[in-house]
Amino acid sequence: MDIKLFKFKMLIAISIKLSIVILFLFVNLEYLSAARIKDIATIEGVTGVQVIGYGLVSGLNNTGDNQRSSYAVQSVSNMLKRFGLTPPLIDPRIRNVAAVMVTATIPSFLKPGSKVDVQVSSIGDATSLQGGILLMTPMSTATGTVMGMSQGALSVGGYDYQSLGSRVGRNFVTSGRVPNGLILEQEVKSQFIQNQLLKIVLRDPDFTTITRVATAINGVSGLANAATAIDAATVQVQLPAGQTQPQIMESIAQIEALNIVSDPVARVVINERTGTIVVGGNVQLLPAVIAHSGLEIQIQKMVVIPQPAPFTINVKPPKPVEVATLNAQEDVNPAVPFQVNGTPPTVQDIANALNALKVKPRDLIAIFQVLKEAGALQGELIIQ
Repeated sequence: MDIKLFKFKMLIAISIKLSIVILFLFVNLEYLSAARIKDIATIEGVTGVQVIGYGLVSGLNNTGDNQRSSYAVQSVSNMLKRFGLTPPLIDPRIRNVAAVMVTATIPSFLKPGSKVDVQVSSIGDATSLQGGILLMTPMSTATGTVMGMSQGALSVGGYDYQSLGSRVGRNFVTSGRVPNGLILEQEVKSQFIQNQLLKIVLRDPDFTTITRVATAINGVSGLANAATAIDAATVQVQLPAGQTQPQIMESIAQIEALNIVSDPVARVVINERTGTIVVGGNVQLLPAVIAHSGLEIQIQKMVVIPQPAPFTINVKPPKPVEVATLNAQEDVNPAVPFQVNGTPPTVQDIANALNALKVKPRDLIAIFQVLKEAGALQGELIIQ
């Protein structure tokens, strides 16, 4: 075989393999950037029910409410009366009990007997709920309907120990969680289909994403032209007439499994309290030049006691004199260009440009604000 022909065939084979690999990478990147509809949207009417209750936590190691919390004392007294006991109301001491609020969110379609986690938080002056037991607490909705009872041992996920003026603690111990503490007594009903209409609501409204959702649903077999985008957050789906309940559930499952390439808004979120900065993947920076410097002033206080001249008689004792030394130092950093040659900037490019400034997170906050004012930041700036 001719050597040139052999090399040409090998080159063609390598090119085909590289093309397949590159195509596979692009397909994978497109797939990874997509999300299921069930991950970015919810079905209207399937939101769950929030419940709340007032109760008592007992078994605390002298860390509960004191006698100044009158509602806690009254709650304990009312509870004991149900058991035929009448406690004295003079100088009550119930430091092992704390009044708490109990909250939970019950998912839709749960049946009686299902168990739900509840969250417990102190409303008095209790110092810790560690080791406490939540006593039976009725949980009701905003309309007053009792959905079930909560009870069980608390898990606070931390500790707080004090002794002789010393204290060692971790996390908050005045709130906790009772796993499977709520046992439902009533079914959580949800009406999510009316006149064969189903509404899908985006968690983050966006016109581009909602249009892609409607287009994807219309491509499902049996749902052609069934989806209509009403606004930036809602898609209305007209289910085929005559479908049975199992067929409706199958159609909803197909809709939830569809992959959608979302188009999130470019955002830079800054938390000034903690100095945290998060830059979204769609954020872009136009070419800009930044020069940032910091001014540091140091003031050092000194006390000088002047000494009298030698061989002096009847001289008053010297008085201390306070003086100060001032030192100003300014850090001058060279101007750093924010630009990317020929390609749109990525998050890594932005990080590299910001790292080149060698500034602290607090200074980066000021830099991002100036970039936004200068029009070089292509995105929304959110300061918390």
